Amino acid sequence: MVLNVNTERVSDGGVSIWLDDLSRDRLNSGSLQTLISEKNVVGVTTNPAIFQKAIQGKGAYDEQIEEFAKKGAAVDEVIVELTTTDVRVAADIFRPVYDATSSVDGRVSIEVDPRLAHNGEETAKQAQELWGKLDRPNVMIKIPATIESIPAITASLAKGISVNVTLIFSKERYLKVIDAYISGIEQAHNNGHDLSKIASVASFFVSRVDTAIDKQLEEIGTLEANALLGKAALANARVAFAAYEDAFAADPRWAALEAAGARKQRPLWASTGVKNPAYSPTLYVDELVGPDVVNTMPEGTLNAVAEQGKGGVDRLSGLGDKSQAILDQIEALGISVSGVLDKLEKDGVNAFINAWTELIEDVQKSIDAKK
Repeated sequence: MVLNVNTERVSDGGVSIWLDDLSRDRLNSGSLQTLISEKNVVGVTTNPAIFQKAIQGKGAYDEQIEEFAKKGAAVDEVIVELTTTDVRVAADIFRPVYDATSSVDGRVSIEVDPRLAHNGEETAKQAQELWGKLDRPNVMIKIPATIESIPAITASLAKGISVNVTLIFSKERYLKVIDAYISGIEQAHNNGHDLSKIASVASFFVSRVDTAIDKQLEEIGTLEANALLGKAALANARVAFAAYEDAFAADPRWAALEAAGARKQRPLWASTGVKNPAYSPTLYVDELVGPDVVNTMPEGTLNAVAEQGKGGVDRLSGLGDKSQAILDQIEALGISVSGVLDKLEKDGVNAFINAWTELIEDVQKSIDAKK
């Protein structure tokens, strides 16, 4: 099999391409292995909405649901079994990538129950349970970047658990995530863990920022406002990248930890599927190429990159000040960027809770039908 030239160009530009999707059908069909072989995919992320879509009404899960239904298992237990089975199989498929990249890539992420997003203690507890149940070194546990769950990031890393911090929208929250990461790695080092085996990414959401801010810019409707359409999301991400570079360079703890084998928590661009059909379908890939980052793409975006992507040139380094100026221009028009980002976090948590609730209802119906 021949690697796609466009996805290879993105990878050569410093981006690890991860797929933002997983299902039993994808695993059984061999689709995932094909994407690894042909489109440079080196990891997978999941979330509650992805699992809800994957499991809803799909026969691929019937046999396993029936098995646990006959045992009298509760619906939450059944869901954990379904999702961790998919993640475990995917982790085994990606194990050669994990080994070939010295444990940098080949990662598969699974999220804690989104209903725990505002309960840090329970989030940390479930993160440890999932880590133990999956028993794969190349798994990452996704923890939301809510204020309440920030301590769970540190607590999980301290136990040697690799963490994908999700639902990050603002630079201010991202700085707290980086501090939580460094604190967790410091504790892991003190606890005797091999720091070279602990990985983390910080998932910074992109396209939703343009969707929310473009709407307000269009309502203003001036030439100045229209000139800023489609620029907020990229500016916000580039400001985050500058914060990432500065934070690790400035933290006095980091040099010693890096010397002990620790790796920086890489920025991950999430929600990179374009919502506005007027924009290029590869916008949030081509324009977010840079060193040591991850871009997790829905399959439609991945296919668009393979067909017409132009990414390969660094579009992140040295653009922090210019990008902040764009956000300042948006603020000057009367749009509260911080207010938009705060709302996006709340909406993101609620969307995942709603998807998880629907998944519980769907699986419960299947359990009842099989008793």
